[in-house]
Amino acid sequence: MTSLATAQRSLADPSVRHPLWPPLTRGCPVTSTEDVAYPLDIDYAYDRVPAGLFDRPAAHGLERWAPLLPPLAAPGLGEGNTPLVELADGVWIKDESRNPTWSHKDRLNRVAVSAAVASGARGIVVSSSGNHGAAAAAYAARAGLPCAVFTSPSAPPAVASHLRAYGATVLTVPYESVRPLMRRIVDELGFQSVSSVTDTAHTGHPFGPEGYKTLAYEIALGLGRAPAEVHLPTGYGELLFGVAKGFQELARLGVTGSVPRVYAAEPAAAGALTEALRTGRPVARVPVGPTAAYAIDCEVNSYRGVLAVRTTGGAAHTVTDDQMSAARKELAAQGIWCETSSAAGLAGLRARGRRESDGPVVCVVTSSGYKDIATAKESFAPTAPDWEPIRATLTARESERP
Repeated sequence: MTSLATAQRSLADPSVRHPLWPPLTRGCPVTSTEDVAYPLDIDYAYDRVPAGLFDRPAAHGLERWAPLLPPLAAPGLGEGNTPLVELADGVWIKDESRNPTWSHKDRLNRVAVSAAVASGARGIVVSSSGNHGAAAAAYAARAGLPCAVFTSPSAPPAVASHLRAYGATVLTVPYESVRPLMRRIVDELGFQSVSSVTDTAHTGHPFGPEGYKTLAYEIALGLGRAPAEVHLPTGYGELLFGVAKGFQELARLGVTGSVPRVYAAEPAAAGALTEALRTGRPVARVPVGPTAAYAIDCEVNSYRGVLAVRTTGGAAHTVTDDQMSAARKELAAQGIWCETSSAAGLAGLRARGRRESDGPVVCVVTSSGYKDIATAKESFAPTAPDWEPIRATLTARESERP
């Protein structure tokens, strides 16, 4: 199937349009100001979407949705088609840890790396604390492109091993040097950035969030309708925007009769989107405190997140590490092991309280517990081969079960 993508358009002023190529990775050159770099969105020939596109089940590989994605010039890894798991109280979990590199970032990078291939980039460069870098490295390797990943010296040791396994060049430099160096790699070496290189706001790759739309498609097909609410872990807000856009497209095409309210859950140690919405600004910058949710502790938001919340009637709120830890334990008790950041959506729902709604409620879990900063740091004493303490331990645990 052929892509129906037609143009890039400014999210600050949708009447401002640019050709589809090249991807404008530094925001809209017309509507951005000295204070705010505004990201771009991708437009499609919606009147040409094939009849029956949503009549078939979801499948592994984003090419299943090719008409509503930018051209997929790079090969995939069977990303997407992750399971919906129902909890006892009727809340549904969309488990993105089942993707090829164990996170939702595979969806973004299938699309963004494809854009780099199609536009003739000589390599991929990305700034990431873990998930985004691993996915970019994997999809760059699959496409035969070199990949440079700027990551934090404090990132979990497993992250560097994961990146290097794909042949990526791992760079650990002071935070304030990352974006200037990324811009030089783009300008002087011909690489394409698949993460943000702008200083005044997060813009990111304009094609990337299109990959996240497919989450909405899969959720709607899995439930047989649009949910009433979707709760998502939120850092910069690209996932939030992509999921909201996907549901808006489904309603526009008559596949569903409604658009769910989209709720952002940010760590209390940051909360840039929550602050932007509270103050009515397109972008807010906040101090970042210590948190186990290192994957979403962002000091600045993207305007994409503001639009996602406003256009769906949702909200943004912060959750504490204790609340995320409790949600993580709840998920683990149901067989879903995720990193602390990934439990933020469920933590946000639990903090808000389950309310009467006009349909199902979905929480997105974004990444595997293998990515957590504390994973593999604990040690456990060996078990003595004595029956009585083993019997007592198992009996006690059996009595603790609900």
